[in-house]
Amino acid sequence: MLEVKNIYKTFNPGTINEKVALNGVSLTLEDGDFVTVIGGNGAGKSTLLNAVAGTWLVDEGQILIDGIDVTRLPEHKRAIYLGRVFQDPMSGTAATMGIEENLALAKRRGQKRLLRSGITKAEREEYVELLKILDLGLENRLTSKVGLLSGGQRQALTLLMATLKKPKLLLLDEHTAALDPKTAAKVLETTDTIVNRDHLTTLMITHNMKDAIAHGNRLIMLMDGHIILDIRGEEKKHLTVRDLLDQFEKASGEQFASDSALLN
Repeated sequence: MLEVKNIYKTFNPGTINEKVALNGVSLTLEDGDFVTVIGGNGAGKSTLLNAVAGTWLVDEGQILIDGIDVTRLPEHKRAIYLGRVFQDPMSGTAATMGIEENLALAKRRGQKRLLRSGITKAEREEYVELLKILDLGLENRLTSKVGLLSGGQRQALTLLMATLKKPKLLLLDEHTAALDPKTAAKVLETTDTIVNRDHLTTLMITHNMKDAIAHGNRLIMLMDGHIILDIRGEEKKHLTVRDLLDQFEKASGEQFASDSALLN
C-alpha cells in the first residue's frame, strides 16, 4: 500500500544550517499494516511523514501509494489517497462550524460541490452512529460549534473525519502528544478501533515508547535519517521498553537520548 524507495531530503543545502533529514530511507507497508515510528528529536520522523504526504517533495527517491507514483505530486493532489491527523487538535477541523457540518465536509471530500440541501436526514443518522464510537457524547451535540469542544474531543472528531472516506493510507503525526494522558489513551483506543474495523494501512509517529510498543503490528526506529530498527510480528508482541532501548544501543552504538520518550 505504501512504497518508499531510497528517499533523501536535505534542508538548507550548501549552507551552515544544512540538515540531512532523510538519508536513503526505504520502507514498504503492506495493506492493513499499522506501523508506529519512533526516534529522538531530529531523527527524521516528521520529515518522513511529510514526505509521504507531499508537504515537502523529496530530493531523490520514489514514493508510491497503492502502486501509484506520487513522488512529484503536490500535497493537495495526494490528499485523495490520504487521511491525516496532526499533533495540534486545532488543526483538521473548522472551529466556527458545527460537528455535523465538519463531518459533512469530510464526507464530501474529493467530490464536486452542487447546489443542494446541506445535510440529509440519512446523513445525520449516519453521523450519530459514527460519533457513538467515540463514547464522548458528541452524538447528542451535532449542531455544537467545534470551537467549543475540548482538545481531546476535537482530536477524536478529526480522527473520525480523516477516516470517514477510508483512505488508502492514514497518517498520524503525534496525534496524542498535546493531550493529557487520560484523553490520549482514549484517542489511541479509538484509533485502534477504527484502524482494525476498516483494515486501514496506518503510519503513526509517536514520542512515547510504550505507545509505540502497545499499538500496531510493526515498529520502526529512525536515527539521523536512517531506519535502524524494524520490529514486527511475534517479536513486537513481546517487546518491552528495556528491550527496545537495548536494541537501539546495539544498532546505533549510542544511548537513546530523547528525554520525552523515556519520561513517557
